[in-house]
Order: sequence, then C-alpha cells, then structure tokens
Amino acid sequence: MTQTALVLGPSGRIGRHAAEAFAAAGWTVHRFDRARDDLMQAARKADVIVNAWNVPYSQWQSTVPGLTQQVIAAAKAGGATVIIPGNIYVFGPDMPPHIGPTTPHRSQHPLGRVRREMEAAYRDAGVATIILRAGDYLDDEASGNWFDMVLAKPVAKGRLSYPGPTDRPHAWAWLPDVAAAMVGLAERRADLPRFADIAFPGYTLTGEELAAACAAALHRPVQAKRMSWLPIYLARPFWREAKHILEMRYLWNVSHQLDGEELDRLVPDRPRTPVTSALARALQHEIDPDQSVTRRAVAI
Repeated sequence: MTQTALVLGPSGRIGRHAAEAFAAAGWTVHRFDRARDDLMQAARKADVIVNAWNVPYSQWQSTVPGLTQQVIAAAKAGGATVIIPGNIYVFGPDMPPHIGPTTPHRSQHPLGRVRREMEAAYRDAGVATIILRAGDYLDDEASGNWFDMVLAKPVAKGRLSYPGPTDRPHAWAWLPDVAAAMVGLAERRADLPRFADIAFPGYTLTGEELAAACAAALHRPVQAKRMSWLPIYLARPFWREAKHILEMRYLWNVSHQLDGEELDRLVPDRPRTPVTSALARALQHEIDPDQSVTRRAVAI
C-alpha cells in the first residue's frame, strides 16, 4: 500500500529535497500550499508530515510556537508521524565537541530556547515525532544558506570566506542525503520510540579542510580566509536579522561533531555522498563557464 507524505514548506530548501526523496521512494507526496490547502484536512490523509516550514530568525519567537501547535493538532487528528529537521542550537555555546543522543539541551540564547521549547512541545504532546538533527546545510542550488551566501561567494577568486577560526571542526550536511535519511527513518518509524532524536553525521570539517575539499572539487587552489563580522555589527540597527546572526556566531568558534551511530544502525543503506562530490554540486552555481561568480539576491 502506498504511503503518503505531507510536506510543509515544499518550496524551501529542506522541503524541496524531502518532497523529491519521498516521491523517488514511491510515496505519494502532497506538497502543502498555504494559499489553498487546509492543514487539518490534508493531514488526515498523511502517514508522515515533514515539517519543513521555516521563517526568518526575527520571526521565530512570534510564529514558531503557533505553527508548532498547528502541526501537533494536525498530527493528532490523523495519527501521522511528524519529521522535523533539527539543528544544534538546542545545545548552546557550552556544547561538547562530540554531540550524541544524551547530550543535554542547555541553550539559553533566544533562538536556542525557541528550538528547545518547540521540540519539548512535540514530546509533551505525545505525537509520534522524528527529529533528524544536522549541522549547516550544503545544497545543490542557491538557497540562501551560510555556504552559498557567505563562505563560497569569493570561491571564484580562490578564497573561502570563513566565519570563525579555520582550525575548528564544524558540522555540515548534504541536503539530498538528509532527505534520503528522512525517508529511511519514515519507513522504519514503527521501530522507533515515540519521540526519536537522531543525529545526521554528515561531514565534520575544519575551515582548512573545507577549503581543501573545495579545491579538490573545483580542481583549483582554494584557501580559507577569516570573514569580517564588522558589516553585520554595523547593519544591526537597520537589519532585524543581524542580531540573531550574531547570536549564533559561537557555532563557528566551538568545535562540534554529530554522532551518527544510531542513524547508521537504523538506516544502514542510506546514501553517503562523498564530500568532494557534494561540494562540486554545491559550488556549480557559484562558478559560471567563464569562471566568474554568479550573482544572486537571496537572504540567509
């Protein structure tokens, strides 16, 4: 019997890949349209709800709690399992270098508290929930993430604009692989606990290692250079997102790595794209045929 996945936010970076991955695996995919669809009605036909809704940082505190309650109510009405793309904000700046299933959620900064409270709401509601927790995303098209908007902008000139010390390990995740892992977990959801918090290991790279991998992907030299945060500080009075980007600056200063042992056990056959292959695709929209930077106007 064909299963149905309801994807919220199907035009966003996570939702797009999730919809494609579930469809490729033979699922019926309903790409939710806020303009015409009713969430409660759509959820009644869903076996899985992928909550890929996302809003700008400055709107998290005002909108995420309400959106969370809507998804919880919809999941309860139809008995669906909710899949959430998790992040590492919940751990806070004192997170250990190795993040595992028992790492405590101690973040006290605003964005971290929003995520902690969101995850707790699902757990406390008793809704079947799968959190797939990953680091910063790499995408196969320009989608307004840190990599394509900041790090890779000067790559055509042989530089990687790195936001922190270039010797600190940082977690990255290739979105097509993340989406495939979501499908694998969805198909094994009957074997999971009611609230499953699972890490996606992805790639753990220092700034120097990331630059070297970019060089290997592009077949040309690339060096990591420290990014200046001064423009973001100067923009803070005029740009609402700036203070939240600065709030999360510690992620580039604190070494961290995600433990993928549980995911490997549950979905042993999941795709594991080599980092150079992922970066070659992530960088293809940064370099045009005459080796100039492709200009875009999208937001982080």
